[in-house]
Amino acid sequence: MSELAKMKCIPCKGDVPALKGHDLTLLLGKLGNGWNCINEHHLEKKYDFRNFRQALDFTSRVGGLAEQQGHHPDIYLAWGKVILTVWTHKIDGLTESDFIFAAKADQELDQVAARSQGKAMNEKPLQPVKDQQQDSEDIQRAVDDGMQDLRIKKPR
Repeated sequence: MSELAKMKCIPCKGDVPALKGHDLTLLLGKLGNGWNCINEHHLEKKYDFRNFRQALDFTSRVGGLAEQQGHHPDIYLAWGKVILTVWTHKIDGLTESDFIFAAKADQELDQVAARSQGKAMNEKPLQPVKDQQQDSEDIQRAVDDGMQDLRIKKPR
């Protein structure tokens, strides 16, 4: 268990500045595991799964964690993948609690993998995507697809 995962998220009352620069670099180094810090504003990670069931199970576990910690990420769920985006909405930036939550989310991945292997020993273990360029492209495509769904279609 990582040092961050052992900690508890502290609810933000909006009275702290968002982390920047060196502080973010230090915490991102402690977090590791393929998390990206985007524009010093939010953390993002894409998880790949063998099927929709595993992705949904992970999403449910992260949802339970969010309720338990009082810290709620944005979650994108699609067949075989989940993208988590984490930041503290109250200050529109990052706090230590965002890194704590991210570490705890990675622990949930371990739980889903263990459960999955218990059900089907021949399934490939769950692994987060390591290719950051591919992550960025997938995230942009997810955003673009989401925006496409929101556009009003004019009747013909």
